[in-house]
Amino acid sequence: MSKQTKSNKPAAGKSGQGRSAIEDVVAREYTIHLHKHVHGVSFKKRAPRAIKAIRTFAAKAMGTSDVRLDPQLNKKVWESGIKGVPYRLRVRISRKRNDEEGAKEKLYSYVQAVNVKNPKGLQTAVVEDS
Repeated sequence: MSKQTKSNKPAAGKSGQGRSAIEDVVAREYTIHLHKHVHGVSFKKRAPRAIKAIRTFAAKAMGTSDVRLDPQLNKKVWESGIKGVPYRLRVRISRKRNDEEGAKEKLYSYVQAVNVKNPKGLQTAVVEDS
């Protein structure tokens, strides 16, 4: 009997074909449930912990280690002080090409806040970037 592998895809590094950088550039809208990340955290560390949680969420969702946050997003998190972090936050995460000269990563993620009345129950949506 011949052995069959689980997937038909070639092993990584074997083939010259991969995803192009153009296909990798994408923007999606997510709802981040910040309350579960800052629950039980002391009051004076809640907003900084929320910012770190947004960074790790974006890195995991987009697969990039370089994550940049929009200043308006920072304002949105800190809007009601260090203690009053919003329970949920709707964000647009864009994976963009890094055109800097000596860049370590080819792509980076850019996170922006999206204004919605109630972010509860919204699904992840792919956004056409213009």
